[in-house]
Amino acid sequence: MTLGVVYDVDGVLRIAPLRRLWGRLLALLTRGPRDRRSLLGMQRLLTMAADDAGAEVFFLTALPPRLAGPLLRALHHDHYPAGTVLTAGRGLFSGWFVGGGLAHKRATLDRLARSRPGTSWVLIGDDGGHDPVLFDGFARDHPGRVVAIALRRVFDSGDADEEPAEPQPADWPATGPPVVDAPNGEELLPRLGAALGLDPARGEPRTEDWFLTADQRGNPATRLRPWTEGNAVRLRVHGTAYYATLAERLARTGAGEQVLFLGWRGDGDQQLADGGPTVSAALAAAARRGARVRGLLWRSHLEALGYHVAPNRRLTADLLAAGGEVLLDQRIRPLGSHHQKLVVIRDDATADDDVAYLGGIDLVLGARDDVVHRGDPQSAASGDEYTRSPRHDAQLELRGPVVRDLQEVFAERWRDPAPLVRLPWHVVPDRLHRLPRTASPLAEPTPDPPRAGRCAVQVLRTYPRRRPPYPFAPRGERSIARGLIKALGRAQRLVYVEDQYLWSADVARVFAAALRRAPRLHLIAVVPRPDHDDGGSPADVGQSEAMAMVRGAGGDRVQVLDVENDEGRPVYVHAKICVVDDVWATVGSNNFNTRSWTHDSELLAAILDDERDGRAPADPGGLGDGARGLARRLRLELMTEHLDLSDDAELLDPDHAAAVVRAQAAALDAWHADGAHGPRPPGRLRRHAFGEDQVRLTRRRRWITGPAYRRVLDPDGRPLGARLRRTY
Repeated sequence: MTLGVVYDVDGVLRIAPLRRLWGRLLALLTRGPRDRRSLLGMQRLLTMAADDAGAEVFFLTALPPRLAGPLLRALHHDHYPAGTVLTAGRGLFSGWFVGGGLAHKRATLDRLARSRPGTSWVLIGDDGGHDPVLFDGFARDHPGRVVAIALRRVFDSGDADEEPAEPQPADWPATGPPVVDAPNGEELLPRLGAALGLDPARGEPRTEDWFLTADQRGNPATRLRPWTEGNAVRLRVHGTAYYATLAERLARTGAGEQVLFLGWRGDGDQQLADGGPTVSAALAAAARRGARVRGLLWRSHLEALGYHVAPNRRLTADLLAAGGEVLLDQRIRPLGSHHQKLVVIRDDATADDDVAYLGGIDLVLGARDDVVHRGDPQSAASGDEYTRSPRHDAQLELRGPVVRDLQEVFAERWRDPAPLVRLPWHVVPDRLHRLPRTASPLAEPTPDPPRAGRCAVQVLRTYPRRRPPYPFAPRGERSIARGLIKALGRAQRLVYVEDQYLWSADVARVFAAALRRAPRLHLIAVVPRPDHDDGGSPADVGQSEAMAMVRGAGGDRVQVLDVENDEGRPVYVHAKICVVDDVWATVGSNNFNTRSWTHDSELLAAILDDERDGRAPADPGGLGDGARGLARRLRLELMTEHLDLSDDAELLDPDHAAAVVRAQAAALDAWHADGAHGPRPPGRLRRHAFGEDQVRLTRRRRWITGPAYRRVLDPDGRPLGARLRRTY
């Protein structure tokens, strides 16, 4: 059977007819835990039909023929598969803009059917216009020629099993084609695949199945490569492990080498090991031995508001005195920050010992904790609860060609010609403290270090769209969001997450879609314990929306947990980790919220290890990728720590791992509820009491607290068009 796909694209264009624009505006203003409407996965839906079903693709629009070329270029830019444009319009304002064109679209479909008498059709659109009536009429008048109809719901924000709010055609033919609908493309995928008799593709694994291609990154201005291969990646879980290896490498750094670092905050008096050296001493000593030490720290907002410009200034002054160069960088959006955490050490003469460290750990007080989680001993007497708390975090040590890409990340920001600060209340204090205001020239990165391992690594970032624009990302870059969305779209059995801020409804929408698409998928998320019980903060409102959406999609397949040490003291989870099906893993500075995905500068490494872990299940996702060594080791190391297990065998299978987590958390909760009598059960995980359990959405919280959360705590750095279409 020859198959063709007709996709009505008027509902996905950046500029849309009036009625659709109104619907997008309502969706932007209407938020709720069941609102999963988005364009998420529509490209994959079309690609599945084109590749797996071998269908020819046609894009139907009410636009006039003279706009066919620009439309095709726009669809290519948004990564839709190649296809033919069918223009049904006669004029831009007489039909398309006011939402007309039903009769012309129907005539265009009829001509297409007559020109291909042996082709059967899959019709894809949405319920925001006249697609239900158009497709129903075409199926009635061409019996046996339509094999499936797929509709993305636009006006219905409810659950997939509820009746759509928008009226549908009175009677779809009882013996006609199957009709499937869902609020996004991810949830449409399995439904349309089942209607067409397609199984999830299983074949030879390809790196590009998981990693973004150069086009998919969405930032042609950067010099970063899509990914590099031949890298060695070592896990440095906990601040003590990271600081020890960093101190050792800095101690033998000298003339002919360069040390480049990016940070959110830098505390020069933080010790890298018991008895020192401190951060300032280690970096200053390298500079005095002749190393070229350069750094970019976020300047931060006003100190009167509780921000940390003072320690950043002190570290800057210490390194300037030793011959280094540190800039305090405020080239951000309003209310934004530079949140990237990176150290790169390179040798001009030989690249054999070049190394980079990337992850969630800054050079700050409070971060030097270990597996026992008693907290950073240097900060034990601190009056700051955030600094004093036990902390769980992770960093990567990377060697190989990826080090050059990470050097390029630093170089792009260093060479940004925009002023470091522009506001008077920033400029004047910085002048008084005699801080440098311009960057010295930076040499081009030296060639790639030699191959050092078997890992492919993709460097992903967030940069907002800013004025003046970043030269290396003039439209911003949201490759972290895009990379995570692509990987979650492939998830089948287990997504393991550790994150500081899992509280954005826009991010939760991606997880919810994956959970509804894959009925065997588990989500295990480890987050910090709330530091208050009133449940009324803006963060609680945001997290309640997010968690209600995820739990509504996955039910008991979703477990959100927090950590305590063996004394019952909460451990602050600062790690930013994601592992999908023991195949693809990420460690970085980004959190799972809108701010990190769109608004602040962030940095993440995604890893695909060529080494396979052959222990059963050898291919958890069932797509032919096989369990990868690094991803599985990372997940098992973290889970065995949290569960106090000496053997990871019972955590290999995703279903069994989820059951072990649930049982241990329930036992520890019950022990606490019983007054902590008797021996303490093993493990450190407890069920997370999140806002959904505490927050009643009052009028004040809906109209005051909620908007405050979205404007200040979790702002959206996407262009308005992307926000309206819910794309990245």
